Amino acid sequence: MNAPAFDPVPVHHPVVRNLPPLIEVRGLDLWYGARQALHHVDLDLFPAEILAFIGPSGCGKTTMLKVLNRMHDEVRDLQLKGRVLMHGQDIYAPDVDPPLHRRRFGWVAQRPDPFPLSIYDNVAYGPSIHGLTANAAELADHVEKCLRRADLWDEVKDDLHRKTGLDLSLGQQQRLCIARALSNKPEVLLMDEPTGSIDPIATERVERLLLDLKADHAIVLITHSMAEARRIADRVAVFHMGWLVESGPAAVVFDRPATPEARAFLAGRTG
Repeated sequence: MNAPAFDPVPVHHPVVRNLPPLIEVRGLDLWYGARQALHHVDLDLFPAEILAFIGPSGCGKTTMLKVLNRMHDEVRDLQLKGRVLMHGQDIYAPDVDPPLHRRRFGWVAQRPDPFPLSIYDNVAYGPSIHGLTANAAELADHVEKCLRRADLWDEVKDDLHRKTGLDLSLGQQQRLCIARALSNKPEVLLMDEPTGSIDPIATERVERLLLDLKADHAIVLITHSMAEARRIADRVAVFHMGWLVESGPAAVVFDRPATPEARAFLAGRTG
């Protein structure tokens, strides 16, 4: 296994919370075969917050995001050490059912990826296969609620069965994907650059939506836009070469970064 290129001393700025962490990551190391992708990561995620992962490309942000909902389970030659606790339970314990664990999370990718189905069926698909609603009327009500939460209902309510998700604009498609992510009633939303492929007006709508959704969801967001992270993140976690080098309240990390890696990235000298 590769030795790390360097061994930084991470800085975790204190944060005051009335509730315990929803997720706790402790001493996490991860390898793809012989290549170590994450080094001894310690991380907390709290209820009702937006936590932004920032750092240069290829520094481990997406890998860390996928660890949280066990999307790596089928990756060949992957090794993982350390602990990831959700509500105090080790999510990698033998008695944890991975598909049931993943249902606690909604996933939104950088480029909108609606199903080639009707707008209605895009949102109804998950609840239908998981039996989350009792009958057709309850399912229809749930679909409407998800579309309303995604700030999309008024734009598509007359075309639910006539148009597919692919008939919508990119910004609308991304909000449809957010509605689809909400349809399984997740506790946590994982978002890998959700505004990276949409225009500034659509980005503003998605950002407003995330600020609304954090009232009853924890949100982990990867973004390459430092302006976006400043606007909407409660806390940021700065990754560098697979290490989490600094984390804390967004204003503290942006205005007074304590590590040379964070200072270099935020000053535009790396990434």
